[in-house]
Amino acid sequence: YEPEVLKAQAVIARTYIRKQMKETKEGILEIQESALDMDYPQLDQLRQKWGTEEFPALYEKLEIAVKDTKGMVMTYEGDYIDPMFCRTSAGMTRRGDENHPYLEPVECPGDPQAPGFTQILAWDAREFAQLVNQIPPGAGEAETAAILPEQIPESIQIVEREEGGYVRQISIGGRLLSGEAVQYGLGLNSCAFELEGQGDGVGARVRGSGHGYGLSQTEANRKAKEGWTAEEILKHFYKNIELVAE
Repeated sequence: YEPEVLKAQAVIARTYIRKQMKETKEGILEIQESALDMDYPQLDQLRQKWGTEEFPALYEKLEIAVKDTKGMVMTYEGDYIDPMFCRTSAGMTRRGDENHPYLEPVECPGDPQAPGFTQILAWDAREFAQLVNQIPPGAGEAETAAILPEQIPESIQIVEREEGGYVRQISIGGRLLSGEAVQYGLGLNSCAFELEGQGDGVGARVRGSGHGYGLSQTEANRKAKEGWTAEEILKHFYKNIELVAE
């Protein structure tokens, strides 16, 4: 990734940590690492991934990004934002809810050209029904009868989509499920998907990687290569925010 994208990602990480600290206890100066719910590689894992010779230079890039953005965080109306990000959008990022007014749809014209942008999967009717039956009931969803292979694929219907093609609700065998529930239940890269009958089974075509909210790392890197700064990138993906140095 370009240096300006690494700077933007440093601001995202710092904002997230500060937000977690504030919500854990007002004015707290420390937080348990386990409370952050962050997955990251250890130094020895990075050395193995990058190679011993490449490790010093690559790690220095990360250190520079952190130092060059020292203390910088993102706020909206005086509060830390929830700095959501994804690897690659489906061509457009998603609109946030009332708690995330700074997340507005942003066009990402470079994302469809990213490696692995499209995911293709297929299941026979039995496999598909079994996976869907393992999806836990959502909030307010009553216990329903198990979906039978005989109901697949005729009972699949997209009920509602968001801008950018993300599935909000889908009906399968009479169950009304969120796009995210089906995404995780079927092991899809995102909830911007199409499901259609394929012989006696189901085929899936999926676009993008991740939940689709906030900054797209792929599009951010493209903009950095065009000369955008970290500040410009962040304000492009998070609307009406302030960058504050603490």
